[in-house]
Amino acid sequence: MNIRSILTILFIGIIFTSCSKQQARKPVSQTSGTFMKESIERNKKLIAIEEQLIENIIANDTLKEYIASSKGYWYKYDVKTENDTILPKRGDIAYFNYEIRDLKNKIIYTEEELKPQEYFVDKQNIMMGLRDGIKLMKKGETITFLFPSHMAYGYHGDNEKIQSNEPLICTVRLNDIKPEEITKTN
Repeated sequence: MNIRSILTILFIGIIFTSCSKQQARKPVSQTSGTFMKESIERNKKLIAIEEQLIENIIANDTLKEYIASSKGYWYKYDVKTENDTILPKRGDIAYFNYEIRDLKNKIIYTEEELKPQEYFVDKQNIMMGLRDGIKLMKKGETITFLFPSHMAYGYHGDNEKIQSNEPLICTVRLNDIKPEEITKTN
């Protein structure tokens, strides 16, 4: 065996033994979950503050009875229909007008600005609270909803007049409902 063969074998042996002793690198940074825990705590505090503001509005409005929804918002009937029993359901078209105010009762958007709405129930993207609230309404009813920010436009706002984490008052008048069966045949 010549010197060159011996050096090649030695070199391969050194490389092989040094590679086999390497261990996997550990991650440079590890997440501890503190960001998520802090975010959850901030949201809990925000919701508690908003709910307190809404409870104050309800306490000061002694002329109306407010109903707490299972979804985390409150509402009162301004005009209630007793004789009609039809409620909008998925696929129906709901025709409504509404206005949006802040919790100080200052108008953010008027009915004229928002224009009459045509909403395909549960098939279009609208404010989460309205999506649920419209399904509680009968034709001809007017309901005022008190939405915490997470049921309104949330952290993002609407990029125009509604700020981040802004709870809202929405007064909605349901003008008409077209059942899904009728809309399919036309």
